[in-house]
Amino acid sequence: MSDMPARVTIKEVGPREGFQFEKGPITLEQKIGLVDALSDTGLRTIEFTSFVSPKWVPHMADAEQMVAGITRAPGVAYEAIWLNEAGLARAAALRESLALRPMFGVAASDEFMRKNTNRTVDEKIAELPGWAARYQALGMDWIDAGVMAAFGCNYEGDVPTERVLSVLETVESRAAEAGSRLGGIGLADTMGWANPRQIKRLVGAVRDRWPAVPVKLHLHDTRALAIANVVAALEMGVDRFDSAVAGMGGCPFAAHKGAAGNVTTEDLVFLCQELGVETGVDLDAMIAAGRLAEQVVGHPLPGKLKSGGNLDTYRARARAGAGA
Repeated sequence: MSDMPARVTIKEVGPREGFQFEKGPITLEQKIGLVDALSDTGLRTIEFTSFVSPKWVPHMADAEQMVAGITRAPGVAYEAIWLNEAGLARAAALRESLALRPMFGVAASDEFMRKNTNRTVDEKIAELPGWAARYQALGMDWIDAGVMAAFGCNYEGDVPTERVLSVLETVESRAAEAGSRLGGIGLADTMGWANPRQIKRLVGAVRDRWPAVPVKLHLHDTRALAIANVVAALEMGVDRFDSAVAGMGGCPFAAHKGAAGNVTTEDLVFLCQELGVETGVDLDAMIAAGRLAEQVVGHPLPGKLKSGGNLDTYRARARAGAGA
């Protein structure tokens, strides 16, 4: 495990993924309260809302109110997502309060791409020059490319490594033609197909092809392998992960109701703590945020640490007992 990083960067995506995935009502005050609790944990990036059509995602109709209502903590980047030019324009209008990132998401599966955006992979990539121009106008000359369903798809089955590399090569080529560079690569296990061997195979192939480009993983826990996949990634030196408080969220286009949310943030922080990898996150504060998230959604969430607790607390009790 000589390649394991000394420190990892965690992006909290639970509010954004969770609020849009939940079926029951969540008030604006509850949403803001959870984001504010997360702001006090030591997290440095929180993705908390989406600038999308309220017709299709009604839970995100309050995006501007969310931006105005949260209490910003020093050193924390607050991010959102958008799927079209109108969404980017809404986000850009709030740039003083929002951290913009030149993201471009595409799938490794045509059928999932259609379900998600009503476009094929090629049709989506054909839009990239327009996105590059919009980002350049905002002062960003790079593209952060995210590949959804990079490890497998409920509609098309296993996704070959070569398919993911081909998608990324095409994205890089179209970006370069438009005057932008490839700034980062995100690999998403959107429907929970990955296993540790796949993680090492795909990350290794991407690293071989783009050794200077940072790789981030977005791992859903549909089949309870997300933490195992994080370990495999850490052993390869991956130091950037998305995660969701208490395991909030899921994928509404995954073709089954059991599409779990991302790897749980507090569980990920605990894993890193036990492996000696720094996160900068206060685990006890994160556990408290996980418990709050469960109260907000009004039903059990899958994270383990909010029930199991921080092992350091039990170690301290044991030491105190031994010294009594």
